[in-house]
Amino acid sequence: MASIKEIQDRIKSIQDTRKITNAMYLISSSKLKKAKKRHDETAPYFDMLKSTIAAIIEHTPSFEHRFFDNRENKSVRNEGYLIITGDKGLCGSYNHNVIKLAEEHLSKNDNNTLFAVGQMGRKYFAKKGITVDEEFLYTAQKPNIHRSGAISETLIKLFEEGYLDDIYLIYTKSISPIKSEPQIMKILPLERHSFNGMGHDRYKQTTTFSPSVDVVMDHLVPNYVRGLIFGALIESFSSEQNSRMMAMDAATKSADDMLSALSLEYNRARQAAITQEMNEIVGGSQSLS
Repeated sequence: MASIKEIQDRIKSIQDTRKITNAMYLISSSKLKKAKKRHDETAPYFDMLKSTIAAIIEHTPSFEHRFFDNRENKSVRNEGYLIITGDKGLCGSYNHNVIKLAEEHLSKNDNNTLFAVGQMGRKYFAKKGITVDEEFLYTAQKPNIHRSGAISETLIKLFEEGYLDDIYLIYTKSISPIKSEPQIMKILPLERHSFNGMGHDRYKQTTTFSPSVDVVMDHLVPNYVRGLIFGALIESFSSEQNSRMMAMDAATKSADDMLSALSLEYNRARQAAITQEMNEIVGGSQSLS
């Protein structure tokens, strides 16, 4: 049996760790609420952008635009992947699941360009010897419209200049407060079928787009792509905080169980020490008499 001093030291160590895990749980809970609020404030605007693009497709089905160009004539395609991970660990399998999905898709094509959001993903792929062509620092922990705009501008420019033929986004979608799943979404080129049924009722009448459909799309699509990336950043951040909350809650409960067991062991050790001292006193008294 461990000595009383050893048990006391271990209890203190676990209590200190428990304070940290509980504090991390509360911090993640606060960050999650703020992130969801930011998403709810901007979601209606980007939903309207999508419905407007859907209305244009519905009323002018024959139009051609560079953001819808599938480049079917190319036999070798250059693919870009924007992968969103966290900057830190201690969040269960959150980072592992995203990286695993990314590796599955990267293995399908040799002409890949990898864009990393989050230090965990960047360090992992660097360790594997995979080149990360662009790194967007301080974005995983601070998702906002400005940062998503900077990312979307970079990706759109590479697509327009022909360096990338297909651009995908790999992130973690929050399914419920206790469940999240890694997802892959195609950003560019846009696909007409993804807008089916999204047209707004107010566009059912005859509609004219001024000065032209191309000019309207030139303004709508970059903002729409920025909204997709912003939504993915928020979803990933929310999923990370959810995962961290569950991990820290499990760690706190585990600490409570260990403290309960150590408290019982401490009481037994103390009782044994007291019994031994009493026996020594009685033995000493008997020897004197």
